[in-house]
Order: sequence, then C-alpha cells, then structure tokens
Amino acid sequence: MADDPISRFQAHAGQPPEQARFFWTGGPVDVAERTWFASYFSGVTAFETDDGLVLVDAGMARLGPMLAGAVRQKTAAPVHTAVYTHGHVDHAYGLPAFLSPDQPRPRVVGHRNMPARFARYGATQGHNRALNARQFGGTVEAAGASDAYDTFHAPILAPDVLYDDTLTLEVGGVTFELHHAMGETDDHTWVYCPARGVLCPGDLFMWAVPNAGNPQKVQRYPWAWAKALREMAEARPRTLCPGHGGPVVDRPDEIQRMLLETADYLDAIVERTLRAMEDGSPPHVDIVRAVDVPRSESPWLQPIYDDGEFIVRNVIRHFGGWYSGRPSELRPAARDAVAREIARAAGGALALADRARAIAASGDLPLACHLADHALEADPADVAIQRIVAELYEARAAAEPSLMAVNLFRSAAAYARAGRPFR
Repeated sequence: MADDPISRFQAHAGQPPEQARFFWTGGPVDVAERTWFASYFSGVTAFETDDGLVLVDAGMARLGPMLAGAVRQKTAAPVHTAVYTHGHVDHAYGLPAFLSPDQPRPRVVGHRNMPARFARYGATQGHNRALNARQFGGTVEAAGASDAYDTFHAPILAPDVLYDDTLTLEVGGVTFELHHAMGETDDHTWVYCPARGVLCPGDLFMWAVPNAGNPQKVQRYPWAWAKALREMAEARPRTLCPGHGGPVVDRPDEIQRMLLETADYLDAIVERTLRAMEDGSPPHVDIVRAVDVPRSESPWLQPIYDDGEFIVRNVIRHFGGWYSGRPSELRPAARDAVAREIARAAGGALALADRARAIAASGDLPLACHLADHALEADPADVAIQRIVAELYEARAAAEPSLMAVNLFRSAAAYARAGRPFR
C-alpha cells in the first residue's frame, strides 16, 4: 500500500532542518522582524507590514488551514498581497484559509506564464492526477480515490497581477523584489525583501538535489536554474525561507555556500551532458551512462527527492529530440508483441521471469527489471510472474535514495501485482 503523500513529512515533524532536509515540518519560526516561516509539505513566509501581510506562497488546498494556523499564532493582520512563486498545487492553492470571511480579496501576484499552466492543468486533469499518484507511490486508481491529487485546475484565488521579468512591490513601507526564473517551472518567481534580508526562492531551493529531472513532468531548466541561484547569491540574503525544508536564519555565509554549491551542481550536469551529446550524438542511454553525476556531502544536495541522472535526461530532452537513438524505437512495434517474441526465445514468459530473478540475485537489479518488464508484458495474467515482478520492483525501490524513483518503482510493483504492465 502506498503512503499518503503527506505522511513522510509528518514523520519528520520536530526534526532540525539539517536532519529532516526536504521533509522538514514546523513553524512558525521568527526569521526576521515581523516575519515568520512555516512548512507543512511546502513552505509559507509571512511578512507583516503596516498595511497587512505579504504572503509568499500559500501551500496545498488541503494543508492551507494548518499553515494559516501557524501564521495566525503570530499575527492577526489581514492578507494584503500574496505572491505565488509558481503554480504547482503545493504552493498556489491554500490562500483562502489565510483570509477572514469579511476581508476583501487580496492582491495576488504571479508570473505571466502562470495562467497558461492552469489552463494546461484544466485540459489534462486525469493525466496529472495519474502522474502524481505514481510519483507518490500509488496507482492511477489511487488518483481517483484520494483528494490529495484532486487539484489540477486553476486555484480559487488565481493571480490578478502578472509580471514579465522583474517587479518591485511596496506594501506598508516595505519593499519586495520579484524576479522571474526558469527552473523547476517556466513561471517561477524568487522574492527578496532587502530591508529584512529575507530570500524566498520557492522551489529553486528545497534542501535536496533540485527537482530538475522529474521523469513524468514537463520540461525543467537546470541551466537557467543555476543562473537564478547565482543571482540570488548576489543579493547576499541573511535568511533563506525555502519552498521545502526548514529556514536558515541569520547565516548569510552558509546561505551563500548553499546557493552557489547548488548552482555548481546543476552547471556541472549541464556541461557534462552537452559534452557527451557533442560526441557524435550517441543514443540517449549511452549519454546518460557517459555523464558522471556530481556527488556532494552537503545535506542540501542529497538525492532524496529527485535524482541527478533524471536531470541529465531533462537536459537531453531539451537539447535533443524524443528519438532515443535506438532505431527500433523510431516506429516501434506494440510492447506486448515484442515481449511475447522475447519470451518465446527465452522458453516462455515464466522462464524469462525466473531468469530476471536469478540476475537480481547476482546483484544486477536494473538488468533484471528489463527482463521482468518483458515477462509481465508477455503474460500479465500469470500469478507467478506477477509475484516475481512485484518482488523485483519492491527490491528496486528499497535500493533507491530518491523519493521519485522509490515511488515509481513501488507503483510498478503495485501494477505488477494487479497484472497491469502498461500503467
């Protein structure tokens, strides 16, 4: 059974950021004068001004009340302005919970690309619910059964102020600088409050290897992401309030290191991937194998959510095409037809599954899973094959560090047990 997407964050409540990293849950934390940060799955920063609150992000719709409750422990000021760092469902949907019934609609600010994102969500709701169900370890059926995924539409309070490159806001005598960045999304904003020294990078910093390679989602931009991190470092913030994970308060030198090390990490992946692509444009899998993904001991650069290899694939996707370089995949046969022929050559689908299990026992789980896929696709109704394939993917999940890989492999195991190889 897959975990609820919130459960791992609940399990890390109370831990210090360096320990919980991406999964930190806590707050409200005093991060500057009249400024507080709280995180429950994702982070919210509240700046109190003489004209009311400026909120940076608002959390998920179902978690907005918890985040608002944390902020309201510190201030009863009405929300004057909300800035969405990007249009993901865990950042731009919880604002109604922060508003009292009688207060006027606050100003809501976002990048000009944000309405197009919401329109895309509306056109692909079932698709996105299925992607998120798999990403958090479930099945497509789980997407229909859980309200955790039922948010792929425009938020109730969508932006009514849109900007292009930069925007300066003045609220209650406090200045907020907004900067567009291409990173995890094409509608991303990072926010800096110079008077209080507080940087809100959204998901451009999240106490983990950057989410620049998500296997199921639309294009990400690691080269532009690195540039934005360097621009944030130039502001010399004293405090950092990230999109996920805990705040770093009054530690400017450490924040510099965090931002610049993350930029270096992304730049290295982009540079090495392009170098491999330039070597005769080999097949995609060969490019991936040729890239030495950087490793770091820093707690903010661990592959606990996304994975460096996935970032390599996103670079390939942007600078190359969809053709993998394997000729049979240009106009491929049906997967089950290919699987049946391979199974025949191996002496049957069960024999192929047994061979996969033997390869796994020798220590090569990735190779074993290739054969397991073909075995299940050749004979999805065979209960013995279902069990073997599910066990292999559970073992694969247990061996992975990144939440995304863990949960996609868990999802594969769930489908194998149901005899569903194509989902």
